[in-house]
Amino acid sequence: MLVQDVTSAEAIGEATIEIGPLSIKKLGLPEAVQYLRSAVLSRSRLSIAICNAHTVMTALDDPDYLETLNRMTLLNDGVGMALASKYLHGESFPANLNGTDLIPHILAEIGTPLRIYLLGAKEEQVQLAKAHIEKTYPAHEVVGVRNGYFDVEDCAEVCAQVSAARPDLLLVAMGNPRQEKFIMENRAKLNATIAVGVGALFDFMSGNVVRAPKAVQAVGLEWLFRFLQEPRRLFQRYVVGIPRFFLAVRKLKRAQTS
Repeated sequence: MLVQDVTSAEAIGEATIEIGPLSIKKLGLPEAVQYLRSAVLSRSRLSIAICNAHTVMTALDDPDYLETLNRMTLLNDGVGMALASKYLHGESFPANLNGTDLIPHILAEIGTPLRIYLLGAKEEQVQLAKAHIEKTYPAHEVVGVRNGYFDVEDCAEVCAQVSAARPDLLLVAMGNPRQEKFIMENRAKLNATIAVGVGALFDFMSGNVVRAPKAVQAVGLEWLFRFLQEPRRLFQRYVVGIPRFFLAVRKLKRAQTS
């Protein structure tokens, strides 16, 4: 079974879709679960970044962040990425692998017990997220939690705490680019099989942030629902960022045909 899992993961993990300088895995939801399951069973380290339009624009603006992402396994998140793929390559991604839905699906479907460490968000949110996982997914064990409010000089201590817990799955909820930079700058010191940057996942799991209704999610407007909840904080990301993203995609298309 183990060999079969690893082989299938290698096969499905080969296909990618290029969004500018980023190479995004072309995975459906079942394949994504299988990909992570195989890594856990074979103890193959994965460092995963879930990329949306904001992630891409941050990478285009920050060469250091771009280099960080290019050392990670990249998954797609959001309608902007789907539209960009369709425009650039004539095909969309098989599924929207946003962390808010992907991680719960993995916990429900991975089929092997996981040791999970939660790192990030405020103390109340990370503790509530821990309680949510323990209640909803009792097959898994939360082996540690730590809020995301620590200074650079505390990184060694935080990494030591994570490594001592030996998690199969480390969920890092610090927002990007901080979460991805933390993972890759400290990867050698993190004794975790899989490390994933999960953004606002703990806020949703804790109930601190309300998800958009299913009908709103289905038509790709969850970003608008979030913006209406927190317009001041998300103004730059959505009102400024979305037009910038599509202008950047248009520029990439012109470069393809020139």
